[in-house]
Amino acid sequence: MNKQRAIEISESPIMENVTYQGTPIYIQHVYDNDTARIYPLDHSEQEMTVSLDSLIEN
Repeated sequence: MNKQRAIEISESPIMENVTYQGTPIYIQHVYDNDTARIYPLDHSEQEMTVSLDSLIEN
């Protein structure tokens, strides 16, 4: 995923359809090193930092 698009999604009040390894996720924060803090929509306690390249907007 493009860094600017990931930032737009993370700042938007509208939940976009983004997945990580096929799982719908919420982007909490985008970092300068092209990674993002995310969590699965159905498991908000499972936060992780992943590469933006691994995120897919559907």
